[in-house]
Amino acid sequence: MNEQYIETIDSYTLPETIHKLISDWLAQHEVDEEIFDRILRRLVRIHEADLPVKTHDQLITLILKKEEKGSPVTDDQFDEILKRVVNEYQSTRIEPCEAVGIIAAQSIGEPGTQMTMRTFHYAGVAEINVTLGLPRLIEIMDARREPSTPAMTIYLEDGFRDNRDRAREVSWDIEASPLHEFGDITTDMENMRVIVTLNKAVCDKRRIKVSEILERAPTKIRDRRHYRDFESEVDEQAGILRFLPKDQGSYQNLFQLVEHVRNVIVQGIDDIQRVVVRKESGEYILYTEGSNLKDVFEVEGVDTTRTRTNNISEISQVLGIEAARDAIIHEANSTLREQGIGVDVRHIMLVADMMCMDGEVKQIGRHGIAGEKESVLSRAAFEVTVNHLLDASIAHEHDELCGVTENVIVGQPIRLGTGDVRLVVKPMQPITKTGEN
Repeated sequence: MNEQYIETIDSYTLPETIHKLISDWLAQHEVDEEIFDRILRRLVRIHEADLPVKTHDQLITLILKKEEKGSPVTDDQFDEILKRVVNEYQSTRIEPCEAVGIIAAQSIGEPGTQMTMRTFHYAGVAEINVTLGLPRLIEIMDARREPSTPAMTIYLEDGFRDNRDRAREVSWDIEASPLHEFGDITTDMENMRVIVTLNKAVCDKRRIKVSEILERAPTKIRDRRHYRDFESEVDEQAGILRFLPKDQGSYQNLFQLVEHVRNVIVQGIDDIQRVVVRKESGEYILYTEGSNLKDVFEVEGVDTTRTRTNNISEISQVLGIEAARDAIIHEANSTLREQGIGVDVRHIMLVADMMCMDGEVKQIGRHGIAGEKESVLSRAAFEVTVNHLLDASIAHEHDELCGVTENVIVGQPIRLGTGDVRLVVKPMQPITKTGEN
């Protein structure tokens, strides 16, 4: 019987998401003709309502869940629900020619004056610092390439998220671990050498082979620390690594070599200084100090679909501009909410759209959006007025006076609201009075 109902649904022209939602539900539940007719009537009314597709989906899901529980929504209840949803949606729509930019600037800027200058906050653990408040909001709007306190929230896959030992193993693959954590480092002043004696028990606990460290340390000193004035000797049987400066007569070179040997990263990711494992909502989550999204995604056990970083530039490079836009919205909204400030997310979305509309993340400032406006007067009104006017004069630029700022400067009505109305039809001949009524 349900196949017949699905065929009936197929005969209607519906958005693909709604069609799939209804078809999947009918395929999983046995319904009689009365229930189907009730669902179909409401489906048609929801589809005909002037609402976004997402709201359509939410309403249909509500109706289907009520039917599934055996307590269907009555006709009166459905009429009231649909009426309220339509009214709420209509009340949120802007008027044509509304100055949405001014409203967004006011809605974000005014609460911003109430934000604290608190820079650091302990996120539940003493080891991890994150920037909050006004400094963080400034970082986001300035599109800083590196936040002052880069951090990541790393979620784990099945098999790792509910096992602390396995979660700890993943953290070792991520946290940058210098060579001195894996053994003893001594300086032989007489023979001008640095001797590293690895502790096999520590290596086994951290799940890294002694041979890997012996091979990795000299290479990473040359490649990552850019220091090449040394030679190395390996005794794999004893787990000993010897470093000798090329200039055997210079103690200064020996001390430089000691510093490089002690701090060379032999396990983990260089940019991740610390990792903390915490259990939240029944699963283990890793919080990091430092960020490297690309390398973290390559670590076994990391859930790449949920892992986040507060470095928006990094997100743009690894995941693309749409992900960066989403990160701007999430970070700005979270920063405001943490201060107890409620701002409609659509104002933040407008700012994020402006920052990302050219395919790269640009700051709100003279080096970004404000400095790239087509209007000469608008650019000059923001900052470095003389430079903008001089450059425009040399380039022989014209200002069409299309925006708000430039029209205010010259004293013309702005092209917003009623000022945006233009005459689109002009009579070919002047209208003359031909007679008296």
